[in-house]
Amino acid sequence: MGEEVDLQEFTPADRTRHREKVRRCLDVFARMLREAAFDTDDPMTGLEVELNLVDEVGDPALKNAEALEAIADPDFQTELGQFNIEINVPPAKLRERGLERFEADLRRSLNDAETKSAEVGAHLVMIGILPTLAEGHMGLHSISANPRYKLLSEQILDARGEDLAITISGADRLDTTSDSILPEAACTSTQLHVQTAPDHFASYWNASQAISAIQLAVGANSPYLLGRQLWRETRIPLFEQATDTRSEELKAQGVRPRVWFGERWITSVFDLFEENVRYFSALLPITDDEDPLAVLEAGGTPELPELRLHNGTIYRWNRPVYDVTGPPDARVPHLRVENRVLAAGPTVADTMANAAFYFGLVRALAESERPLWSQMSFSAAEENFHVAAQHGIDAQVYWPGVGQARATELVLRRLLPMAHEGLAAWGVETATRDRLLGIIEQRCLLGTNGAEWFAREMDQRRGQDRFDALRTTLLDYRERMHTNEPVHTWS
Repeated sequence: MGEEVDLQEFTPADRTRHREKVRRCLDVFARMLREAAFDTDDPMTGLEVELNLVDEVGDPALKNAEALEAIADPDFQTELGQFNIEINVPPAKLRERGLERFEADLRRSLNDAETKSAEVGAHLVMIGILPTLAEGHMGLHSISANPRYKLLSEQILDARGEDLAITISGADRLDTTSDSILPEAACTSTQLHVQTAPDHFASYWNASQAISAIQLAVGANSPYLLGRQLWRETRIPLFEQATDTRSEELKAQGVRPRVWFGERWITSVFDLFEENVRYFSALLPITDDEDPLAVLEAGGTPELPELRLHNGTIYRWNRPVYDVTGPPDARVPHLRVENRVLAAGPTVADTMANAAFYFGLVRALAESERPLWSQMSFSAAEENFHVAAQHGIDAQVYWPGVGQARATELVLRRLLPMAHEGLAAWGVETATRDRLLGIIEQRCLLGTNGAEWFAREMDQRRGQDRFDALRTTLLDYRERMHTNEPVHTWS
């Protein structure tokens, strides 16, 4: 969830100073887009996966500090809940067998981490929402020790002025409240990063928005929350509600939510950062000593810490990222799209299939001569997104030139060939394309993704106590996860 910060209180003067600094950063960023040399020659891609921790019987294990100490790998970090950790896989270039490197690194790291964390009674599970979470896990006592998380929780609840309300209807209905943002910790995701030149950023972001619904449909893996069967990708409504700083009155006034699909296609990355500054107040108004204009005019690369921190507290499903890399005397800026749509899991093989599908399809659409978003309203893309989250592999979505169609048919007939073309343009080898996209094809042919498998298994256990059935199914899931056989092959 970003960099560490100290626990502190903020005065009105802090907020005023921070607002002015963020706007100065935005002005410098605009100038950099016109003048600076961004790192664009050989784009990198990236992968992060958030994981859940469970004990021997499948209940949440509130042990991320102990697990991380045992794992002792800087690629693993804390997440919001004590039952979460995250792995950041080293970035790679797809033309240099990047997908194969991601897969090998992720499998090796997870196997090693599982062996070590098991010694402290914490087992890793890749699933969008841990189905054995109960109300008792959702209090402040479950928040990780990193002061950033407690501070964020306080700021969101203070801005809202009342407890968070979570209401989701599916096969069952959930109505609950929370006095912290801990319900957000229930949402564990796979985050895909694609670096792009400033001139091409809008095309990659627009393409990512347009295909988000398809990603959800084929990759849904979060059907249960607090013992209820809700949406096939329950992460989406849960995350939208668990970080909502708006009271009912502010919602009625049209104030934007911090978890946001957006409201329009863009023409520049600046559009997104400018919207973030215009529409959202700072949750963490921490001001750095850097003078971004002085750094730029001296020939350096500004870090823009306030703009980046502010951007990190606005949770777009496709988030714009400004970052700076390189040694202190040769820092270089770059831009990337962070695709935050997908749930974690079920296996490394499934995760890599999802990644291949995204990287291939987003490139094919972003470089198409006739942009998809010129043929489709933004509201249609947003409606597709929530329909796919609700219905998963059975979703019916709108697509230009087709009208309403089953997402699986759309993938099989139109989108998989495009994903193949996009991966070829990235320089991915034919065998790798065929293997990973073949997993997506089989999911669509068999109508089985993680959410469908879990719901069907639970249906077979209808006679059991609901939480006993959830534990049994989750342990079965975890065992199959370690085989690395894709979920569509699970019986």
